[in-house]
Amino acid sequence: MKTLKYLLKKEFKQIFRNKALLPMLFIMPVMQLLIMPLAANYEIKNIKISIIDNDHSVLSQKLINKITSSGYFQLTSLNNTFGEALKNIEDDSSDLILEIPNNFESDLSRIGQKKVFLAANAINGVKAGLGSSYLGSILLNFSQEIPINSINKTSYSIPIKIIETQNTNWFNRVLNYRQFMVPGILVILVTMIGAYMCSLNIVKEKEIGTIEQINVSPIKKHIYLLGKLIPFWIIGTIVFSIGLFIIAFGVYGIRPQGSILLLYGFLALYLITVLGIGMLISTYAQTQQQAMSIAFFFMMIFILMSGLFTPIESMPSWAKTIASLNPVTYFIQVMRNVILKGSTFSDITKHIYVMSFYALLFNTWAILNYKKQE
Repeated sequence: MKTLKYLLKKEFKQIFRNKALLPMLFIMPVMQLLIMPLAANYEIKNIKISIIDNDHSVLSQKLINKITSSGYFQLTSLNNTFGEALKNIEDDSSDLILEIPNNFESDLSRIGQKKVFLAANAINGVKAGLGSSYLGSILLNFSQEIPINSINKTSYSIPIKIIETQNTNWFNRVLNYRQFMVPGILVILVTMIGAYMCSLNIVKEKEIGTIEQINVSPIKKHIYLLGKLIPFWIIGTIVFSIGLFIIAFGVYGIRPQGSILLLYGFLALYLITVLGIGMLISTYAQTQQQAMSIAFFFMMIFILMSGLFTPIESMPSWAKTIASLNPVTYFIQVMRNVILKGSTFSDITKHIYVMSFYALLFNTWAILNYKKQE
């Protein structure tokens, strides 16, 4: 323990003497957590739409007003022909085209149905799909209002009954996407501090030659690696606390519904895992450039296959397998479940077992792979 004490003292002195490292450890994660949730938005708004109104009736104008007042669509042009609207699609000034046919109002009043034409720019498949879905919902809702608002109510031979629904949103009542994104982004930032900084710290000593002094000393491998792990474990916990209480709670108003102690317990286990990954990378890399390249490779997989931006359920089977092997996946699920749903220890037992296995695997591998003699 006395040897470990001196190693920890040495590590903290090295960290705080590096004036460029401190902003990377504390200021950059805070700035990223403030900015990224504002850009990482699942909700698509301001979809540009061109409308061709061939009917020029009161009902068609009501439909146009309903579309533009929904908050999702921005009317870019009212065209006379489909060719004019198509030019707007080609020069990216419109995303959707809606063509209202002739006799729109009269046919709806007389027979109760009328087809409209919808075309979408599908270069951005997500935007096209959601835009078409939003517009379809607006058209369906508009058609249900016609029997009530139509002047010619007696023209319907069969009365139309509208089923009213009332929605209740659990765990995120106001459908605020930031409550879903902030916990996941905080996990990514903690992961980057653990994997990147720990691997670069050890490799830096290889480059400047100070690690040779450690290698010729009687310090055991696991004690030396433990001295490298603990400082970044503490720093990762501090960054997590700043992100959770100051940014998530103070700025975005996200109140954890579950146990804070449960979050910190899983965080402690998770940091051991990612720090073990960082140490393992450093045992293979000989330069900081190699370490950064290897860490970047794994971080891209961790981020894209974690369910942060895309649901794991929508991935192909091979991608689901990779996601199930990804340690970041489990911490993001724990963060969202505990913060939003108030999950308890029994709900995340599987995640704890998996993370314990990863922590043991990567740290044991790093210790066995570290060589004091070349």
